[in-house]
Amino acid sequence: MAENEEPFRRGMVVMAHPDDAEWSCAGTVAKWCAEGWEVVFVLCTDGSKGSSDPEMTSEKLVKIREEEQRNSGMVLGLKDVVFLGYPDSYLEPTLELRKDIVREIRRYQPDVVVVGSPARDTERGYYVSHPDHLAAGEAALSAIFPAARDRLTFPELLGEGLEPHKVREVWVAGDGDNSDNFVDVEPFLDAAINALKCHKSQVDQEHAGDWFRQGRISTGKKVGMAYAEGFKRIPFG
Repeated sequence: MAENEEPFRRGMVVMAHPDDAEWSCAGTVAKWCAEGWEVVFVLCTDGSKGSSDPEMTSEKLVKIREEEQRNSGMVLGLKDVVFLGYPDSYLEPTLELRKDIVREIRRYQPDVVVVGSPARDTERGYYVSHPDHLAAGEAALSAIFPAARDRLTFPELLGEGLEPHKVREVWVAGDGDNSDNFVDVEPFLDAAINALKCHKSQVDQEHAGDWFRQGRISTGKKVGMAYAEGFKRIPFG
């Protein structure tokens, strides 16, 4: 943030699935909310495929995962949670998805948007390169710049009363060695882990906290912090 600029007050996190934001940046979001920020989660898919239970149906799972995400949002102190409702596992960075994300950016006018990386990383394992994660990252970045900013892009949104909005910074989560912006999340670990554990259909309740902490310890070692979350920061002047 440049000198003499207004401090950041509004954040948005755009991810593919319910629970992606918690794994990626729950400590940072807990910190923002504790500092009085208004933070919104935008989830691109309905989470309808995330079960190996033969008795589970997609319709039932959607309802479960929405409730889990809303419960997590209450723990963190979110302003809102938006479900775009695209089918899980089939997400593509289409113009339709881009427009839907632009709509939410213009509606909530975030100063900072956290997104997942759109780049496939073959060094860090299959999970980071879930195709829905890649699609959500690409669509979100394309929505932020230039679409949300440009008046003549998706002009039908003007008819909804949604004026263009210029995001001030993008923070890319899960970008590995490209990270250059680190947040000390030690005071907010308990809130972050409690939020993560709200996703009971997805998260191992016994081990999730340890896995979460270990990831933050590993990141923190790079910058002399006990527990940190890292991002690639992209400022827009």
